Formats: sequence, structure tokens, C-alpha cells
Amino acid sequence: MDRLILPAVPNLRPSEEARIRRDYERFRHTGLPDRVEAYLLEEYGIDVSSNYGPAPIKNPFGKAAGQLSLNTSQVRTDAQAGLGFVVLKTVIAENGQGQRSMEAWAIKDTRMKVEPIVGKETGETGWNVTWNGRGWHGTFAEYMRFVSASLHIGREWGTVVVPSCKYHLPARDDDFALEEYRYTTQSLAQVWRQAGEAGPLQLEKDFSPTLAGSDRAMQQEAILRWYREVPKLIRSAVPPGEIRLGIKLMNTVFDDDFQLQTIRTLIEEGEARPDYLIYANRLYDRARLDSGGGGTAYGGPDLSRRNLRILSRLRRLELQGELSAPVPVISGTGDVRSGKIALEYALRGATSLQMHTLFQLPASAYGMSRGPKTQRALHELYFHPENGLVTWMLHLRETGEIGHRDGIAAFRDVTTWYQRRGRDFFLRGMIHERQR
Repeated sequence: MDRLILPAVPNLRPSEEARIRRDYERFRHTGLPDRVEAYLLEEYGIDVSSNYGPAPIKNPFGKAAGQLSLNTSQVRTDAQAGLGFVVLKTVIAENGQGQRSMEAWAIKDTRMKVEPIVGKETGETGWNVTWNGRGWHGTFAEYMRFVSASLHIGREWGTVVVPSCKYHLPARDDDFALEEYRYTTQSLAQVWRQAGEAGPLQLEKDFSPTLAGSDRAMQQEAILRWYREVPKLIRSAVPPGEIRLGIKLMNTVFDDDFQLQTIRTLIEEGEARPDYLIYANRLYDRARLDSGGGGTAYGGPDLSRRNLRILSRLRRLELQGELSAPVPVISGTGDVRSGKIALEYALRGATSLQMHTLFQLPASAYGMSRGPKTQRALHELYFHPENGLVTWMLHLRETGEIGHRDGIAAFRDVTTWYQRRGRDFFLRGMIHERQR
């Protein structure tokens, strides 16, 4: 199940190839159209609308929680550039007295190092960002004001905005800090309502890559316990139906079998289930030293390969009827460096994509010569002639892998490909593995 689905070269008509190249070159200098989704629909017959968890989004591209979503200026820039959604910097849960069990993750350190990285598995070259900071370092009250202001910005520009939180995760058999779960969740729900958001609070619970490398995550049973119990603890803090919960899974330092077990535990064994999953955070390497001399989280091609491999195995189990509960909606994240990689996630059922590294590359890595990096990244994601979303959406339409109604090819149809045309890819993969 370690194969990519899309071929090396797209199957396109020469006229379509030429049109994509013209648009790529034109938008390099002019910037993207104000309503790029409408442009894609009118000019290419491509509908890129989708969902981030339960929330409808105008396009599938969003910014993951991190150093690039910790102030309103960043959120406004992203919304104006046209992102479908933004996940805010992760706040550290606390109780009503301001005490935080996960205080060690509230570190003010924004130093980031951007550099090329070569994948160990394939030899592919990608990009990696290393930084020492972890969660929101300001006060809890400041974060609540930040959430409120960001929600207003998002509504103004049609960009979904969602807060993120890291709750207490006890080591071994210690108790959970229940008051931190209650106080933090209730506070976020109150801000959500006061900001005028319709419907229940939407929230990401983050299992971070630095957590994967911590001592408390070295025991497999402790990790499985977190996945069994955390959704229930968060949901129980507010009345039934008052939260739409997404769980952002970490890449553990253990093997693929255990990694798949963490997903199954989350969706099959807990008393409460998440509404959606975010899969999955960066890898962690204890031997890869950061500036502090310890291990570090990293991304690049190895991250996307592992994530896609695990998602393929998950979909195979689903198609075989071996899961005792349905797979929630998935938001894909991890080395989404091109529209083509985004579609590899979508072909495995991801309805949205979260990125962080792509928005902070050197200026020379983007084709667009103007505008903020968010818009430059979107230009690459949509219109890159070899690796862009437009190229590969048209390939899927041309080859009959996705249908089209009234000439429209929809991103949503890509996300259900595995259930129909793609079934054989996943089931054949099972047969091939048995024959090895």
C-alpha cells in the first residue's frame, strides 16, 4: 500500500496544457483572480468547494495551526489571499485559576529554520521547517480575544476559522486534569457564541509532534488511553451537540501497525467519537538534533509517504468491512507541497488539506513574483503546469476516474473515488502484499 495513485505524467489534451501554462505565467505577474474558485469553475469546469470537518469551505486548502496563525494580521492576510480555512495557533488548556498541566508546551520561541530535505524512503527532495516553539505562549484571555477577532475576519472574507487546543495528557495511570478540560472547552464555546458563529463550537484537539517525542508518549498503552478517553472528556464539558470536535493525530515513533492501531482505537474503542480527524502531524526523530541538542519533529517526503500509506491501509479495512465504526471525515496534512500531493490525500478520502511549510519557503521557490506567500503558495497549488491541482483534476476527468455533471469536475468526487472507481486499488494492494 506504499504506491502513489497518480502517474508520473498527466493525460491532458495539448490545448489544456497550453491554457494552464498561460494562466500560470499570467498570474505570476498579476496575482490570482479575486474569486479564483469562480474562475476555475468558469474556465476549467472545476468545482473546488469541499468541507473541513462539518464546515463547508470554498476550496480545500487551509493553514495548519502553528507559528503562522498566531495573530490577526496573519489571519487577515490568509483570508484575503483566499484560503478555505485557517486553524489558529494551539492554546494550552488551563483551569479557572490559570494553572496548566501542559505548561512545558507554552513556549515563546518563533525561530524557524527552512531548508531542503531528502526523503529517506524515495530520495525525493522537499522542504522542512524546524522550530523550537510549541503552543500559544500568551495568556488565556489574550487567546480568547484572538479567537473572537479571527472569527470576525474569517466571516468577512468567507474563510472558516477554527481554534486549536492541547489538553492535559497524563503519563501512564495518572488522572486527567478534568477541570482544565471543562474550563477551556466552555470558555472557547462561549467566545464562539459571542462572536456570532452559527452552530456548535468547532475545535481541533492537537496531538503534537513534540508530544510524540516526549517521555509520556513512549508507552503505547498510554497513547491508546488518550485516544480512547480524550474525545469523551472534551465533549462532556459542554451540553450534547454543542461541539464539533476534530482530533489531529500524531505520528508516533512506533511502527506502521501501531500507527494504524491508534486510528482504530480513536474511532472504534472510545465512548465518544470525534466528528473528524486531521491526519497526521509531523514525524519525530530522536536522533535528528535541533538547536537545543534534543530530537526534533520534521516533515518532507517521508511524512507524506507514511501518511498516505496509513490512509491506504485504513481505507482497505473500511472497504473490507473490518471496521466496527465508520471512518469520520478526514482533513489531510503532512508535506502537502503541491496540488498533486493534495489529490493523493483526496483520493484516499481527505476532504481538505492543511499546510504550514508551504507558506514559508524562500521567495525563489515560488513562481509568483508578487504578493504574500499565502497567495504565492496557492498559485503553485492550483496552476503549476506539472504538479498543480488544475492539471491533475483535468487528468482525472479525462481518464474517467471522476465523473462530471454538466461538464463540471468536482473535488468532492475525488474524495469519494476510493469507494467506487478506486476500490480495486486498495483491494488489489491487499492481494499484492499477501503475494510478496
